[in-house]
Amino acid sequence: MDKKKVIVGLSGGVDSSVTAYLLKKDNFQVIGVTLNHNKGNPKEIDEARKIAETLNIEHVVVDVENIFECEVISYFIEGYSEGVTPSPCIICDERVKIKTLFDVADKNGAYYVATGHYCSVEYSKDFGDLLLAKGKDEKKDQSYMLYRLDKDKIQRLIFPLSNYEKCEIREIAKNIPLDVYRKKDSQGLCFAKNGYIEFLKERLGDKLKKGNFVFKNGDIVGEHQGYQLYTLGQRRGLNLKLSRAYFITKINSITNEIVLGEFKELERGVVELKEFKELVKIEKLRDKILLGKPRFSSLGFYGKLYEKEGKIYFEYNGPNTHNAAGQHLVIYYKSFVVGGGIIK
Repeated sequence: MDKKKVIVGLSGGVDSSVTAYLLKKDNFQVIGVTLNHNKGNPKEIDEARKIAETLNIEHVVVDVENIFECEVISYFIEGYSEGVTPSPCIICDERVKIKTLFDVADKNGAYYVATGHYCSVEYSKDFGDLLLAKGKDEKKDQSYMLYRLDKDKIQRLIFPLSNYEKCEIREIAKNIPLDVYRKKDSQGLCFAKNGYIEFLKERLGDKLKKGNFVFKNGDIVGEHQGYQLYTLGQRRGLNLKLSRAYFITKINSITNEIVLGEFKELERGVVELKEFKELVKIEKLRDKILLGKPRFSSLGFYGKLYEKEGKIYFEYNGPNTHNAAGQHLVIYYKSFVVGGGIIK
């Protein structure tokens, strides 16, 4: 494989555009790849094509609509249908975006794949291996999103933005010049432009059944519009006339009941992790100070990782309220991603 040829995920945004620019500047043969998962919205593809023309790089569009529907949309809908809170973007990176970029790389004989994620691949002296690691801009760090990638892919990844802050990337884009330097960061789910609630209503239709809000003693305190439209820990938007605020502490998909309770009831000291991604052997982490991030936005909580009776657990040094079933707990040692899994 050619180590001077690189496949770049080119979305048409400022991060991916500057990624392609920096790699070309470093004398890589760059092929920009745009993934089309929404045929009804060609704007992103047109923007990416214009970027490729400006940078004078080859541009390829790959249709991933079917795999996106099967791996991401289905996962998203099934999660809410089971009463948990899924993280579709992480699954998309693992099963669609990065996977497809590597497929294109293999077909074109390119060794490297690059994206505009703010993270890095570094050598860990502690474990004698290349691992995914945090980037310079702690506020923008996206290593959390890529924790499910296999080791053989990690060693072939390049993250040109790892040593930059976002403001620096916009300045580079402005000086190239690229109009996307002032383009706003994308927010929310790419497939749910009107919000995930409206998307679920459209997709689930008559599967949404009204049911009861209850306290844990069984007392009925109101009516919900379908358990799939609510998340664990939610307190706003319940439309209940109660003397004070209560939080959703449990969602029962079988009985179609949503249990309300106190904020403290959301605390968890230990969580079980399913579909665990072991990037460093668990036994090598026993004496290490580990940080678990149960949400992308979380600063993380210290604790320990262990296996018991074939199951993987993370035990926090103290309880916290950030653990919703379906979300991903990513585990760090220093700045390195050493594993993670889906909170059960």
